[in-house]
Amino acid sequence: MTTIVKYITVAALALFSLMSCNTETSLQEYLVAKQDDDAFMKVDLPSSLLDSEESTLDTEQKDILKTVKKVNVVAYPLKDGNLAEYHTEKDKVNTILADNTYKLLSKMKSNGMDITLKYVGEEDAIDEVIVFASSDEKGFAVFRLLGKNMRPEQMLQLVNSLDQSNVNMSQLSTITNLFNL
Repeated sequence: MTTIVKYITVAALALFSLMSCNTETSLQEYLVAKQDDDAFMKVDLPSSLLDSEESTLDTEQKDILKTVKKVNVVAYPLKDGNLAEYHTEKDKVNTILADNTYKLLSKMKSNGMDITLKYVGEEDAIDEVIVFASSDEKGFAVFRLLGKNMRPEQMLQLVNSLDQSNVNMSQLSTITNLFNL
């Protein structure tokens, strides 16, 4: 009789653990899964590569940049014959970003691109910023900035200053050229 109780207990624990698993994919899991997929373009870089000696960022801007630890970019360029797969992958990203974990910062349209900015963390202490840009003519890209205690107004200031500085963005050039960013 004790053998039956053991089997029932093991089966119940196994069933309980399966039921308690979260079956939803996180953005990080999605991006990691696409690392070996040749249909995607990938770039991972630490923020230290952005802050080179040639950059013209002032001390305040460099301090803001220090709150960004890493930038991950995964892009799916639209090519002939992959329209159905493009929509499938775009829907996957939209489903992930619809989760309450990702809070809306802004939505906009620019140069034919739909752009959504979301974040994880608190409004005054953001740990992750996600930029999802998509175009039914060019494809989509997910930019994920990981950091600690980033603030929205500082991120906007940093983005504006990057446009006017000598920051080395060459590692992102393939992706930014693809989307005319």
